Amino acid sequence: MTARILVVDDVPANVKLLEARLLAEYFDVLTAGDGQSALAICEKTPVDLVLLDIMMPGMDGFEVCERLKANSRTAHIPVVMVTALDQPSDRVRGLKAGADDFLTKPVNDLQLMSRVKSLVRLKNVSDELRLRAQTAHTIGLQDLERPDRPDEPGHILLVDARASSQERLLRALKPIADVSVISDPQAALFEAAESNFDLVIVNANFDDYDPLRLCSQLRSLERTRFIPILLVTEQGRDEMVVRALELGVTDYVMRPVDPNELVARSLTQIRRKHCNDRLRASVQQTIELAITDDLTGLHNRRYLDNHLKLLMDRAAARGRPLSICITDIDRFKHINDTYGHDAGDEVLREFANRVRATVRGADLACRFGGEEFVIVMPDTTPEMAAIVAERLRLMVESRAFAIPQADTVHSVTASLGISSLRAEGDTPEALLKRADMALYQAKNNGRNRVVAAAA
Repeated sequence: MTARILVVDDVPANVKLLEARLLAEYFDVLTAGDGQSALAICEKTPVDLVLLDIMMPGMDGFEVCERLKANSRTAHIPVVMVTALDQPSDRVRGLKAGADDFLTKPVNDLQLMSRVKSLVRLKNVSDELRLRAQTAHTIGLQDLERPDRPDEPGHILLVDARASSQERLLRALKPIADVSVISDPQAALFEAAESNFDLVIVNANFDDYDPLRLCSQLRSLERTRFIPILLVTEQGRDEMVVRALELGVTDYVMRPVDPNELVARSLTQIRRKHCNDRLRASVQQTIELAITDDLTGLHNRRYLDNHLKLLMDRAAARGRPLSICITDIDRFKHINDTYGHDAGDEVLREFANRVRATVRGADLACRFGGEEFVIVMPDTTPEMAAIVAERLRLMVESRAFAIPQADTVHSVTASLGISSLRAEGDTPEALLKRADMALYQAKNNGRNRVVAAAA
């Protein structure tokens, strides 16, 4: 794993020590001796993680962290505070400023590297989501996440073997989230998969069960893969912490648990989960917009081009039939010329609705362009395709189309051409060409009819 790490400390010896440790792990290292320089570097240079000292002259680490998190260009950069301060109140203050973790000087090499690698992995996932969301924003498909969006309530699953610690943790967490408590790890795994949690807190206090097994299972299931996990463990369990971070645990807190630190770390994870959920949703929306015709809601030609060959190859491999139908609205230009393009759009939308009502669940209906539509029908013989096409023709012809702009209705007909998959060597282009020629023949023969291409 490679990443660019910024080390910020006003003591040159500390900088050199951290730089040497990071370079030995093949990280790219930048350094800064004060807060202002650190902010300038983050503003101009892509940085994957900041190791930030707190006690610096002028601008201390708390203020540097707050400024990084307040700037939309740098808010996504993980910050680890490296400090001699070891009081819970200092950690809470740093977490509230936006820090992702604390390392106490002298820094333990094992914890340093495991924490750096864990946070870099998390940032890589977030960066990929942000990049796709940014692409969508650039081409005007949607708005980016607004930083002023209010916090949403969280839903936490607490997995804890002991009633006494359950009570203490529950008391701390209740003001910030809806908390579900489970003692049995396997029951907790099923609950996490079935419900929509923002954070799973695993208390490593089981007598006969390895809590890291639950963490591993949560990471391996598709339904729980992206839920943050916070591990509660004993002081001195460095090996467990390192192993947990390698497995994908996102944060940890040591016992005895300071309630304020637990709340601050939990809120950080919940906010990150909500942000990444919104980014994932925006990416999904972008994909849907990219393959959907915005006027009719059917798939567009891009989707057809990508999937027709796949459907043809699948049918050929299984020895199954496949047919396609190209349909075109007759004299559509006359509708536009008589009533206007808005009326034409209404007709296209209603035509798409009738196509949608005709096709089966396994069929693929797409707007091919203009007033042309394509229906791909897997497991459909030419004879059955002709029946489906005739049903659509009758559905179009039998009921006039409303023209709200002119407060009238207009009779519409459609011509349809059918072609079917040939035994060997057929291509999407040839299949579409044969259907298009059949459509052309239907037009020439008087429109409002179905014509099948020659086998």
